[in-house]
Amino acid sequence: MAGALPAAGTTAGTTAEAPQRLSVDLAAPEGPVQLGANGALYGLGDDGVPSDAALAPLKITSISQKPDGGLQHPNGDAQAVSKAFFRNGGGEINVMMQDIYAKWPYEDLGIDDYLPKVDSITRRIAADPNSERFVYIPFNEPDFIWYKLNGPQAEYEVERDRFLTHWKTVYERIRAIDPDAVIAGPNETGYYPRFLRDFLTFAKRENVLPQIMTWHELSSGSLRDFQGHYDNYRALERELGIGPLKINIDEYANRRDLSVPGQLVQWISMFERNKVYANMAYWDAAGNLSGQVVRSNIPNGGWWLFRWYAGLTGDTVEVTPPQADTIDTLQGLASLDASRRQAQVLLGGSAGDADVVVRNVPRKLFGRTVTATVAEAAWSGYEGEHAAPQVLSRLKTEVAADGTVTVPLRGLHKMSAYRIVLTPAGTGTPAAASVPWSASYEAESAAITGGTVYTQGTVQNANGYAASGTKDVGSLNTPASKVDFTVSVPEDGTYDLAVLYGNQSGRPATQRLSVDGAAPLTVTYPSTQNWTYRAKKVLPLQLSAGTHVLSLAKGDAEVTLDRIDLTRRTEATASYEATLADVSGRPVFDYSSSAGTGTGALVLRGGDKAVFDVYAPRDGYYTVVPKASGPVRLALHGAESAAVPNRALRLYLVAGNNRITVTSGHASLRSLDVSGDGSDAGTLSRGAADAVLTGGAKLVDSVHAPGGSYVGGLGNSPDSTAEFTVNAPKSGRYLLVVHYAHNDRRDNGHAYNTDIMSRTADVEIGGVSRQVTFKNTWSTDDYWTVGVPVDLSKGANTVTFGNPTAWAPDIARIELGRVFGKS
Repeated sequence: MAGALPAAGTTAGTTAEAPQRLSVDLAAPEGPVQLGANGALYGLGDDGVPSDAALAPLKITSISQKPDGGLQHPNGDAQAVSKAFFRNGGGEINVMMQDIYAKWPYEDLGIDDYLPKVDSITRRIAADPNSERFVYIPFNEPDFIWYKLNGPQAEYEVERDRFLTHWKTVYERIRAIDPDAVIAGPNETGYYPRFLRDFLTFAKRENVLPQIMTWHELSSGSLRDFQGHYDNYRALERELGIGPLKINIDEYANRRDLSVPGQLVQWISMFERNKVYANMAYWDAAGNLSGQVVRSNIPNGGWWLFRWYAGLTGDTVEVTPPQADTIDTLQGLASLDASRRQAQVLLGGSAGDADVVVRNVPRKLFGRTVTATVAEAAWSGYEGEHAAPQVLSRLKTEVAADGTVTVPLRGLHKMSAYRIVLTPAGTGTPAAASVPWSASYEAESAAITGGTVYTQGTVQNANGYAASGTKDVGSLNTPASKVDFTVSVPEDGTYDLAVLYGNQSGRPATQRLSVDGAAPLTVTYPSTQNWTYRAKKVLPLQLSAGTHVLSLAKGDAEVTLDRIDLTRRTEATASYEATLADVSGRPVFDYSSSAGTGTGALVLRGGDKAVFDVYAPRDGYYTVVPKASGPVRLALHGAESAAVPNRALRLYLVAGNNRITVTSGHASLRSLDVSGDGSDAGTLSRGAADAVLTGGAKLVDSVHAPGGSYVGGLGNSPDSTAEFTVNAPKSGRYLLVVHYAHNDRRDNGHAYNTDIMSRTADVEIGGVSRQVTFKNTWSTDDYWTVGVPVDLSKGANTVTFGNPTAWAPDIARIELGRVFGKS
């Protein structure tokens, strides 16, 4: 299976080299799981970007945003996004105060220009009802901006003294307005011990110490050097009699790391091990958690890694990798929760084979036999959707006499991350993992006509975008340009062809796909941020057993190709394990049986909840079966329904992540099983041509719009509206799905930030109005969807869109599906 990962626990696909060894010691606790490394700079763009369902599961401890009204970017205002952040369990918000300025580097107009801005920002935050959850960061990268702190000693001393004077002035201005202010700094571009010694000495003497120490780790070398930086800093604190202060590495990682599970797990492991907080850098567009969320609600592989990270509970424990503090090597982190009797290991960053040796497995918690469940979060691109991670193996094994459990992993993918869950093994046998046949083929290794191989995202070019195998094929811009992939499949059948691509054309672009020279099909690729910002296009192919040549040739515009994956299509059911769900109350973790998922069951009683993150590839109806011993209740999108155990329900899910809550008076819940492909049977649908338009709103024909037309010119006046009428068969909670497009931007002249903007629309149904945010879709011809829970009355209902003060998005279609449909 070329490019595939055989199930862990087998010997298939072993290499000639001995497996790497990663050791986990469950008897060496490091302290409670902190979840400090899951933050992002400009991770939120607007309220709803990303969605609540994408944000809440990650349990983010800190984010960094600009002050409200700041000119650095068009959105991402700290207080504006704070409601969404806090209602989804967010911790604290770092306010990058100098982002009040428009230019980068910040225009240097002198401290006298900055101080009134500091006063204004502080007054606004101090008046916020959640002011205690904001952190003031007065200076951003001062060694690079406004002050020359990395030069020769004589210059350094002059610039140092100037900065320290300004630090004290600004610090005291903030405290004069907000006496309880939490202030962070000095926030340099990297770790510079010469300056930190002087800074801390001065700040202690003048009583202006920050409450949080911040600096940036923005090179591949940080994977090697951070541990030394951290140790040096803590030693410096002890020497000076300071702290220990809370640390926030409030910018970390490069473009080649973001969205890539195998890269990100290396960063997360070193920050969590040292119990520091950390925010991923902002290299591109706001509102996608630094490249982990597709559109507003769709997970990619990086999102699933952070979801796993958020699922760690108890204490982290010591992990010994094959090579410590080494760039791009196998690294990991692990946790042990004695109350849940679970151990989890997250690892990745290296290709090949590995043995994960879990030592000191406590018999009183796990017994003599355990189940090891292994899953993979693969790289799917920055904008490529990723279904719930594939379970690769469920292995029931005895704990060795020396207290160890060894989990063999074979054929690891360098860009993937892996999770191992250890639970006590009861009676019975876990269901065998069903891993469909899959193979991957790199574009640079295929036969290329009229194209160029480019190298991307290497250690030497760390801020280049990630590419599979660090190479892609671009400049496919001549009439003869094509890439021919020679593939081989094991049997006749339907295969999903996934193309990792970039579309720089500024509109949907096409290629011509032919199989063995047959008449070509047209493949349409949605726009991407740029030609290296990977997305994924999936389409079905009927192939006979044997070898084929798949040709992707230039269509109406240029498309860059990175890799194709072929996967045998199966009617798979995703089983979401109850013992790995988010829980509240005091449920009992029952491992008396290893049947099914192998991870036991969750016993729910009154007051207990289990929340599942359920993926849907598209908007529509899915079959959901609670594997339970008794009646349960399911809640989704604000609706609830009783559920009979092991009987199917028909639920309307939105594309991407859906949070389903399960409660019960008393039932043992093993899993939530989900299947289907998003049926639209029973939905209410209206196209743009069905709308009654007022004011400047108008019907516009478009070959790209669903249904062939859209409502344009909507909003920017109270009189410009679009009204749809739908007839609901019964009253209740529905999901309104809006197909929309827009491409609002504001170019601030930054070399690397794409300053996209969101639009909003007021949606009124039955006299109830709510504002809905619509993220930029990269072009006016690309249509995305947003799902909005609404209540309909039986019979005729009007759904009205408008925006009295700004332009609303173009709207092509709406659909409404009752959340709990007929089974």
